[in-house]
Amino acid sequence: MYDDNPTYDAESTDVGSRIDPVLARSWLLVNGSHYAKFEPASRSRADIVVLDIEDAVAPKDKVSARDNVVRWLGPKDGTRGPGAGDWVRVNGFGTPWWADDLEALSQTAVGGVMLAMVESVDHVTETAKRLPGLPIVALVETARGLERISEIAATKGTFRLAFGIGDFRRDTGFGDNPQTLAYARSRFTIAAKAAHLPSAIDGPTVGSSALKLSEATAVSAEFGMTGKICLTPGQCAQVNEGLSPSQDEITWAREFFAEFERDGGEIRNGSDLPRIARATKILDLARSYGITESDYDDDPVHAPAPSDTHHF
Repeated sequence: MYDDNPTYDAESTDVGSRIDPVLARSWLLVNGSHYAKFEPASRSRADIVVLDIEDAVAPKDKVSARDNVVRWLGPKDGTRGPGAGDWVRVNGFGTPWWADDLEALSQTAVGGVMLAMVESVDHVTETAKRLPGLPIVALVETARGLERISEIAATKGTFRLAFGIGDFRRDTGFGDNPQTLAYARSRFTIAAKAAHLPSAIDGPTVGSSALKLSEATAVSAEFGMTGKICLTPGQCAQVNEGLSPSQDEITWAREFFAEFERDGGEIRNGSDLPRIARATKILDLARSYGITESDYDDDPVHAPAPSDTHHF
C-alpha cells in the first residue's frame, strides 16, 4: 500500500495551482479516509490532486472514504464543492467497489479518474462507458498488465498511463534498482508514444529523503516519463522542478533561437530541425509551468546544449 499515514506539510503560503493533466508532473495521492487532509493537499504544489479510495483505504472504510470524496467534489451540476476538478483513484475493475465508485463519481464534479490494477482493454472501456468523456489514467501494476500495455495505451478512453511500482514489484519479485525496472519503464514510454498519448506517469518514491526523491525523479526523466505519483504534499515541488525544463535548458533554447535568427532564420544543416523542435518544446513547457524568462539573467553566460537528461 502507498499510504503510510504521511505528515502533510504543505505550508500555509503554498497555494495550489492545478494545470492541464496533459502536462501534469506531480500527481498527489491523498487518503480518502482522511477528509481533513483534503484541504492542505489542495494548497500544495501538486499539479493534480488524486483522492485515493483504493489502495490507501481498508475495505471496512471504502464507503465512508467514497462519501468523503463525493462531499469534497460536490455535484456535477449545481453548487460545486471545494475540490471540484480534483481526480480520484478508484478501485479496480472486478472488485466489489468498482461499480459503486463510478456510479457515485458520475454525479460529481470530478476531473478524472486513475483506474487501479488495469490488466486489459476491457478494464478501461467498461470504466469509460460509465464515465463518458472523463479522462482515465490507466494504472498498470502487474506483469499481466505490462504484457498488454500497448493494447491498453491504444484503447479509446485511456488518457495517460501510470506505473504502479509497489504492486508491480510485489507481483514480479523485482527489486527497486532503476536497472531492474528499466525494461518496465521503457515499455510505458514506448507504448504511450506509439499510442500518441502524453508521456507516462512514474510511480512514487517512499520515504522523506530529498536526495532519494531527487535521484528517483531524475530516473523518471531519463526514461521519458513526464509525471510522477507523490505521496505527500512536500514531495510535489521537488518533483515539479525535476520534471520541468532546467535553467540550463531554457538558456540553451533562448540562445539557440537568437543564434538561428542572427544567421538568417533559415535551415543551415540537418541538425537544425530537431534542435528547433527541442528548443520550442523547452520554451513552451517553461511558459506552461510558469517559468518565465525574467526568472533568469537577461544576458546569460553562453550555455552548451544540455545533455538529454530530459526528453524535450
